[in-house]
Amino acid sequence: MSEAEDFARLMRELKERGGLSYGVLARRLHTSTSTLHRYCNGEALPAEFAVVDRFARACGASPAEAVDLHRAWLLADARRRAGATEPEPAPAPDPVPVEAEPERTVVVGSVGTVGRAADPGPTGVESGVRPSWYRRRAAVVAAAGLTAGAVAVALLAVTGPDRGTPHAGAGPGAGAGTRGSGGSASAAATPSEEGAAPGATPTDPAAGTARPSAPSGGSATEPASGSAPPPVAGRAPAMPLRAAVRSHVWAAGCDHAYLAERGPGSVPPPPVQADAPAWATAQRAVHAGSQIVEVTLHGTGGGAVVLEGLEVRVGARRTPPAWNVYQMSQGCGGGLTPAVFAVNLDAPRPLARPVAGNDAGNRLPAPAFPMRVSADEPVVLRVEAVTTGCDCDWSLDLRWTSPAGSGTLRVDDGGRPLRTSAATGRPVYGYALEQGRWAR
Repeated sequence: MSEAEDFARLMRELKERGGLSYGVLARRLHTSTSTLHRYCNGEALPAEFAVVDRFARACGASPAEAVDLHRAWLLADARRRAGATEPEPAPAPDPVPVEAEPERTVVVGSVGTVGRAADPGPTGVESGVRPSWYRRRAAVVAAAGLTAGAVAVALLAVTGPDRGTPHAGAGPGAGAGTRGSGGSASAAATPSEEGAAPGATPTDPAAGTARPSAPSGGSATEPASGSAPPPVAGRAPAMPLRAAVRSHVWAAGCDHAYLAERGPGSVPPPPVQADAPAWATAQRAVHAGSQIVEVTLHGTGGGAVVLEGLEVRVGARRTPPAWNVYQMSQGCGGGLTPAVFAVNLDAPRPLARPVAGNDAGNRLPAPAFPMRVSADEPVVLRVEAVTTGCDCDWSLDLRWTSPAGSGTLRVDDGGRPLRTSAATGRPVYGYALEQGRWAR
């Protein structure tokens, strides 16, 4: 059974036990009944885990069942992304043609201790997912005998364009991380100033980069080659974390704004969230006023890693450019306000402050360090940075400790700083669908 079929089976079992109709569940998930049918039949995969999480809670899933559903979604989503970036395997008897899938953002959710990703809302984000991953044969999933957690790590590892080679932003999303564009960089595991440890952090198209520093206890220099060198006496242990970074996360899956120098007549219609990195790159757009970044973390070994804290680094402050503001939605609202780490970039020394969330009147506890992460227990960190006075370059340093050592993981935009600019007093445009143009 493929990952997508296994995920759909778990959804069907929860729905049947919960006794709720597709119509009732679709309203609670802020999606259409037909879309929910496709999820449960294995014909489509939710773009964000928040939809799956809300589905599980609506059906009365236990904490263990919610974790199983999360793991199944991660595996299915990783296989879909791997199908979009890996070359086709060797032909087998009676091969099945696979359609090319457009570049899209990886969307991750949360388990337990951290804020949940926003629901995509009724904007049709999920409808952009083509079913190419569903038709790919299960034979290419993973080697037999791997545990579910190890499969998740292996599938996430293959999403980069080159598994073992540290390099700077080449691939389908290349150029998206340029400071002028404010977009996300392509799949890349770039070494930090101290050097990249073995098992460098993978990312995916339209995702940012998390770069490891050397763990304590030895050096971590690596040759820039396609395969890891043999173990050397005294070498620091391999990096115990893998991370996937999303730098174009919209509130409720639809509410966001970008600054762009171009006039409204030369700016195309707003994209769906999944296509935002490519859209922003083409317009050389910058996040306006706020930016949400999500980091999904997995352990790479058999033991657990403790996340100790998150530090904010502002590399540069400039006067905000006098560009136009383009709103991606005229208002989409939602009953979910995820818990986040809030960052005020205008502060002299910005801090990542935990903030509680709210889900239809139910309080979501604020995220708190320390956190435990392993191969079987992923963790999602959601950071929301705001500014009203600067055009800021910034990044995050995540401190971690494991039995083998300790270190930091640099979270940025494909090896370049994240960029968020104030937009106060700038012309604001929204897209008028009935007129087919941007209007103030």
